[in-house]
Amino acid sequence: MTSFIFSLRARRTAVALAVGTACLAAQAQDASVETTVSVGAGAIDGSKADRAIFGQYNGLRDNSVVGLLGVDYSLRNPETSAWVEFQGANLLGDTRELGLVWKKPGNWKFTADYGELVRYEPNTINTGLLGAGSSTPQVVAIAAGTGNDLNLKTKRAGLGLGFTKIISPALQLQVDVKSENKTGARPFGAFMNCLASTSSTCLAVPGLAVLMLPEPIDANHSQVEARLSYAMEKLRVSVGYYGSFYRNANSTLNPSGPFTGVADPMLALPPDNQAHHWDLSGNYDFTTSTRGTFKLGYTTASQDAGFVSAGPAANLGAKVNTTLAKVGLTSRPMPKLSLLADLRYENKDDQTPLANYNSVGTNRQLSSEKTLGKLQANWQFNSDYRGTLGADYEFIDRGVFTPSSVLSSMVPLRQKTVEGGIRAELRRRMADDLSGAISVSSSQRDGSNWLQGNPGVPGVTKVFYPASSFDLTQTVFMPTLADRQRDKIKLFADWQANEKLSLQFSAEEGRDKFSTPSAYGLQSTRMNQLGVDWGYAVNYNWALNGYLSRSGQTLNQARYAGSVMAFDNTNLAASIGVTGKATSKVHVGGSLTYVDDKSVYAQTLTASAPPTLLAGGGLPDIVYRQTALKLFANYALEKGSSVRLDFVHQHVSANDWAWGNNGTQFAYSDGSTVAQSQDQNVSFIGITYIYKLP
Repeated sequence: MTSFIFSLRARRTAVALAVGTACLAAQAQDASVETTVSVGAGAIDGSKADRAIFGQYNGLRDNSVVGLLGVDYSLRNPETSAWVEFQGANLLGDTRELGLVWKKPGNWKFTADYGELVRYEPNTINTGLLGAGSSTPQVVAIAAGTGNDLNLKTKRAGLGLGFTKIISPALQLQVDVKSENKTGARPFGAFMNCLASTSSTCLAVPGLAVLMLPEPIDANHSQVEARLSYAMEKLRVSVGYYGSFYRNANSTLNPSGPFTGVADPMLALPPDNQAHHWDLSGNYDFTTSTRGTFKLGYTTASQDAGFVSAGPAANLGAKVNTTLAKVGLTSRPMPKLSLLADLRYENKDDQTPLANYNSVGTNRQLSSEKTLGKLQANWQFNSDYRGTLGADYEFIDRGVFTPSSVLSSMVPLRQKTVEGGIRAELRRRMADDLSGAISVSSSQRDGSNWLQGNPGVPGVTKVFYPASSFDLTQTVFMPTLADRQRDKIKLFADWQANEKLSLQFSAEEGRDKFSTPSAYGLQSTRMNQLGVDWGYAVNYNWALNGYLSRSGQTLNQARYAGSVMAFDNTNLAASIGVTGKATSKVHVGGSLTYVDDKSVYAQTLTASAPPTLLAGGGLPDIVYRQTALKLFANYALEKGSSVRLDFVHQHVSANDWAWGNNGTQFAYSDGSTVAQSQDQNVSFIGITYIYKLP
């Protein structure tokens, strides 16, 4: 297979883009030119631990002072209709962006953009690991908390080029190319099976170890997209191509040292892969009130990177071909009635070769067919009322189970599922200043017989009587395959209370109820959301705005031996802001925001619970709270120049028992720990001079 990768060198590309713009500027003798330059500096207080969350993406995790530089250049030539725009933002920081648009309206357009993004891992790793972030790290056993602090980060650098050509009034060609390099390291881990000759115990259990091994990242993702569009009086059609090419310079992670004494400790990393997609889409106007739409697509995705060590095949040779067909119809047969119908079919053909990668059985081929249907009718009762009725349909056929593959008898599958639903909505304009809507929906999913794996041998057996075939105290029926009843209701209102005050209200409630042959597993889920947005114009110069929202999600599951567990997540967010003109030269503003996100893991026991279980418990709560104050002031010095002052204060309180609880850190087998400051306070102040060239 022929593939290609666009090379990218960050500094060279950024300079070339800027130089190219400078050359264009030299041609602007008689054209209209506007140039704005902003220069400034910012400073931040607090330690690196205090900046862990605040400095994730702005480069202020490691730096206490940052330079600010931006440019906005625009050139318009009325004689040739040429138009050039160049923008550069945060050019001295870790998130610099450059963008160029050069076009002749109605004829052609060329675009180029370059951007960088550095993400700093908010958690600090304390470890004795040598060569962390490389593909060959060396594990060194230490006492927990006595190693070196390690702060990981990843960097993205991407270049995009685009060209659009209007060949004729009916024909247009568009081509876009993007390439992004990603380097650095991110948290990763491994569960190792140690040999007794290397370590008598791993994690206090003979033969087992859990290690923190950062994943080395050095990859490129390139994308190509092209589309040719043609329009006639009634028919509009386009043909397109999309290509994705991923290349990873690190195929494996090869740790050494204590706790890695398996025969082959290599860990596989994301392999090279590629995909090609072609499509033909368009629409046709049958009449002035009826339009049909269509789309045909074909995608082939492959992964044929070679295996590092010997195996049953030289490479996986994975290949999945996907065929897509979609048709739709919209019509307005009557002034008050509008209709919509959509039908979508997708066939995924997994042609990956089968081989004996496991001790028993081969890999699985995951072919599937999916059919989606949608019908909708809208009726305008009068100028105030409009109603909608709709029906939705989804059918999934996951194909015949691969006969040579093995499935656990405790994890049954289902070949087919079908879901049908109805929905209704009523919108009303209750007054010139008040409108609202209510919508309800209900759907039900069921499916074919469950499939049970044959114990110890390949293949599956269709189950007609689950109660006698499965051990219902241990079998896991996947919620994505289970019978499900889903109901939802939504409310919305928009109220212009007076000429100064406007409010928007929204509320939503949804419930899922699952049904399987077992009384255990996920039983039900619930979600709800309530929000209010408002704006108030105090006068011509001053305005207030804000929002208040609360959302919740609950998952209830029953476990064997009388344990009932519930996961509850609630999120509360509020904000108030103000903007205004203090004087004719001073523009000020600010906002105060608050976020409270809490996850509760509750456990209760039923009468059937054995006395050995605790009478209560569950897991500790995970709480994240953030309060942020943002203020700005802009002072106009003279025509074309101004000074802007920004101030930000952020307080974060976060605790996650996954890494530690009640002062006790979770320690990996080699003594590595992961931590984040539970209380983080940080303040930032920046000043920027903005000058518009004459």
